[in-house]
Amino acid sequence: MKLLVYGSSEFGAVLRDVLADCGHEFAGFIDDVHPKNPGVLGSFEQVRASHPPSAAGLVLAIGYKHLEARRKVFESARAAGYRFPPLVHPAAHVHPSAKVGEGAVVMARAIVDRQANVGEACVLWPGVNVSHDSRIGANTFASPSAVVCGFVEVGRDCFLGAGSVIADHRTVPDGSFVKAGSTFA
Repeated sequence: MKLLVYGSSEFGAVLRDVLADCGHEFAGFIDDVHPKNPGVLGSFEQVRASHPPSAAGLVLAIGYKHLEARRKVFESARAAGYRFPPLVHPAAHVHPSAKVGEGAVVMARAIVDRQANVGEACVLWPGVNVSHDSRIGANTFASPSAVVCGFVEVGRDCFLGAGSVIADHRTVPDGSFVKAGSTFA
């Protein structure tokens, strides 16, 4: 599938590689903020005309520092008819009973265990472990090597820092920021 990457920063470059690793074709960047970055086809409104939803899907490369704007762009582009296929890197492990939502990205060496659910527009960086029966809310970022133990509920629009641990049977409220290397118990 041809995919446009919405955002042309460093995160956009990473997702360009991930989509290629997943067997998709890169169609160009959309960027409303940095229109002169290399590979940018134009703003969302400009690209809608040249690459309608019937011609390409989208990958969301707006980072965790702008979670509210990221969610709004996702909802707006989806309402305009664009599809956001989940990207699951071939070196990731997603159990057959797990669910990965629309627009979610599961990078290399991430694990999504049995009966786990990763919400739409989530990003699981390399080495993330979402253990059995856990739920990750929409638009949440889990940084490299974050661990979500069993029966955890992580809300939407959250950030889990690198190496953080969410202890089993815990609930992380919507909009939470869990610092790198910390334990949420």
